[in-house]
Amino acid sequence: MIIAFLGLGLMGLPMAGHLVKTGYSLQLYNRSIEKADTLVKQGATAYKTPYDAVKNADIIISMLENEHIQEHVLINPQTLKHCKANALIIDMGSISPETAKQHEQTAKQYQLRYIDAPVSGGTRGAEQAQLVIMAGARKEDLAQAKPIFAKLSSQIVHIGPVGSGQIAKCANQALVGITISAVSEALLLAKEAGADPHAVREALLGGFAQSKVLDQHGERMLSRDFIPGGTAKVQHKDLTNILRCAKTNNLTMPLTSAVIEQYQQLLEMGHENLDHSALLLQLEATNQTTLSSDDDKGAIQHEI
Repeated sequence: MIIAFLGLGLMGLPMAGHLVKTGYSLQLYNRSIEKADTLVKQGATAYKTPYDAVKNADIIISMLENEHIQEHVLINPQTLKHCKANALIIDMGSISPETAKQHEQTAKQYQLRYIDAPVSGGTRGAEQAQLVIMAGARKEDLAQAKPIFAKLSSQIVHIGPVGSGQIAKCANQALVGITISAVSEALLLAKEAGADPHAVREALLGGFAQSKVLDQHGERMLSRDFIPGGTAKVQHKDLTNILRCAKTNNLTMPLTSAVIEQYQQLLEMGHENLDHSALLLQLEATNQTTLSSDDDKGAIQHEI
């Protein structure tokens, strides 16, 4: 089986790496093609254009930053006409549910099949092959994709038809974005009120407020380690997709609306490429204070 893998960013590179190591024949495309060098040494083939990368592929996986890039790289006549008839496109990035449905219809015009299969787990999950995959697909298409998904994930959930995987991703990112904001506020409150935020986080991890965001991103905030796992600009894009989905379904989402404003301010501060846990920096700027203190040891400084 030949797999074309498009997009070797923070998530795509380790995901493609797992597939190469398990023996799949990979045809790679990335705008910065030098990112493929390590995988080429392991047996993959890199191409300078996406339409060359998709030729003869049975499966085409895209892990691209947003729907505009996906349409520029893959969902366009120039690339789709080079795809093998009946090939299966698996979009593992995050786009709006409505766009996923539109992309399926476009793929059908070229006798291609389409799955939306966004993931949760961040770069750690990608590196450890412990992602959760939320699939919107026909059952027969998902059956073909499952052996590949098994090399990348710890859990595969069939949400429903095409588009429903992206609905699940919207729900996931609403929780993540809102919780990052809540963790920022909680830790800054603890510090300003006179408690050790490190000790407060430790206590909260043992109680009802425990979450992966408090665990992983709370640790990032305290150590000021904002090297990106998931970037602030991607979180802002996901929140935009959530509000688009909400509007389509006549929903008002006050928490998501408030948090996207915080991320917009963070981007305007020039922090779009920091980890999304860097939302703390926006809260610090608003309050003219900082979570860190002079006696914090080993702090990793990434403020711009």
